[in-house]
Amino acid sequence: MNAMEQLAAWIAEEETIAERLNAGPGPGLARPEQLAGKTGLEMMEAMLRAEIPYAAIARTLDFLLISVAPGRAVFQGTPLPRHLNPLGTIHGGWFATLLDSALGCAVHTMMPAGRAYTTAELGVNLVKALTPKVPRVRAEGKVIHCGRQLATAEARLVGADGTLYAHATTTCLVFDIPPRRE
Repeated sequence: MNAMEQLAAWIAEEETIAERLNAGPGPGLARPEQLAGKTGLEMMEAMLRAEIPYAAIARTLDFLLISVAPGRAVFQGTPLPRHLNPLGTIHGGWFATLLDSALGCAVHTMMPAGRAYTTAELGVNLVKALTPKVPRVRAEGKVIHCGRQLATAEARLVGADGTLYAHATTTCLVFDIPPRRE
């Protein structure tokens, strides 16, 4: 598949997912009873089916969850003029947020029911400038290790033509979800 065909496929997939998500609860927070007893992967799959809200930051920064699988999460972003820094390229914070989402959600897919994680370390390497001339990029996160206390993951931010714009790693702390206070 050439770059134009890949981009068309990405946009078509994005439109299908966005339509489904927009018909659901939209951005926000899931209620505790919607998450009770679910694994991280089950939560992410419920989000993709628009059964529970998705993260509001995705709407704010123009990116979308595309797919999840055990140890894997893919997000797609649209770099827009509102994401520019004063030098005319996409702000590094946009790169970092998209990559952090892919990394964290990849780790989230590995959480059994009753377990959660939080980012302890995020390292981002921007290797090529990005402008709104690039219509879409994908952040693909993959878990490297998931243990009882620590999880690590890596992600790459690429264009439809395969161009690498950034790569990142994370270390996450893994813990039991504290019981709810009534």
